[in-house]
Amino acid sequence: MKAFLKNYRQSPRKVRLVADLIRGKKVDEAEVVLDFTAKRATSHFKKLLSSATANAKQNFGIERDNLYIKEVQVNKGVTLKRWRARARGSAFPINKRSCHITLILAEQELKDKKIEKPGNIETKTKKTEKAVAKPKKTVEKTAASTKTKAVKKKEVKAVKKVAPKAKTKNMKNE
Repeated sequence: MKAFLKNYRQSPRKVRLVADLIRGKKVDEAEVVLDFTAKRATSHFKKLLSSATANAKQNFGIERDNLYIKEVQVNKGVTLKRWRARARGSAFPINKRSCHITLILAEQELKDKKIEKPGNIETKTKKTEKAVAKPKKTVEKTAASTKTKAVKKKEVKAVKKVAPKAKTKNMKNE
């Protein structure tokens, strides 16, 4: 379920902006996004998307509702090199870039078909129990540490009050 567009005459950097918008979305969602995006490449992406969905239906018999965009690649194509005349007889290079677009669709897996093993469920519950037990221990530690911090602050204040008087007496004596 692939579709290709080769030698599209627009810079790959500009086309990747549109490709990033539709990557990973369902086909219907991607069409809505492309309808409301104001970029030149959107019309070509719409054609490419319709071509890929037609390929999926014709070749594999997959309905459009089950498809999503698995992969979008925008690769560098041929660069046409041109020159523009500049001041004092010099020339300035112009690169007319092109790109190749590859669109790959895949069928979505239904979530109802997945069956979880009993072993996986037990390990998940154990992990959650451990995660719940850890915060209680940290709360107790923080409560104990706040008490010690308060006591330390009082001690530091008492030392600061005594220390300046001792220094001033020593200086007067000298």
